[in-house]
Amino acid sequence: MRIDIATLFPEICETYLGQSIVGRARNKGVFELYCHQIRDYAFDKHHRVDDTPYSERQGMLLMAEPIWQCFKAVTDGRRPRVVYMSPRGRVLNQQILKEFAEKGEDLFILCGHYEGVDQRVLEKMEAEEISIGDFVLTGGELPAMILADGVVRLLDGTLSQADCFIDESHYSGLLEYPQYTKPQVWEGMEVPEILTSGHHANILKWRREKSLEETYLKRPELLETAPLSDADRAYLSEIKAKYEDMPVFLDFQ
Repeated sequence: MRIDIATLFPEICETYLGQSIVGRARNKGVFELYCHQIRDYAFDKHHRVDDTPYSERQGMLLMAEPIWQCFKAVTDGRRPRVVYMSPRGRVLNQQILKEFAEKGEDLFILCGHYEGVDQRVLEKMEAEEISIGDFVLTGGELPAMILADGVVRLLDGTLSQADCFIDESHYSGLLEYPQYTKPQVWEGMEVPEILTSGHHANILKWRREKSLEETYLKRPELLETAPLSDADRAYLSEIKAKYEDMPVFLDFQ
């Protein structure tokens, strides 16, 4: 997979995505990353990339032409999947990340700035819009890095074992179970005894039950679409009875 990021601040993206697990995956050739300065494709001597919008709205808008020239030069006849990071887009989640990773298409990610970008270039590039939540940031660099990070860690070869992410929150539709490390006793608090028992089947059962409980208590709406077994539903009924005073209104029968 190749990921191109078009931005006014390429050094920010290069620095973050060159570190840790994602950086090592890039060095191993799991994916390619190129960060492009949109100003390099401006058509005047001042490298201007913005202008006032055709409306009474205040602020500046990124012009279409520098973005389009950047896109044409970078893609050079390729047809990557184009993503514009925008609060208007569908909200990013783990299922979308899985979709991107499994398809393995090259990505061209556009980072907006100021008041956004000229709508015409989005239509010309056939861009889809992706949001990281119902809020607004000063630019698209953080969302772009989040998207790239989330996709890359699901690619074959990034993590040492696939089950490193299979058990994580949201991958299976549930939140992750609690985790513990050494020492066994810290500040008078002990690691749950079952985790030190060495009984693999019981540990797996504990993990599943704790994932169900964490999801019920913190993100109960996820249970409406999560794949649940009869055993899961039976345990959720026990949890519901245990926390009957909590204002959670879901029926698991």
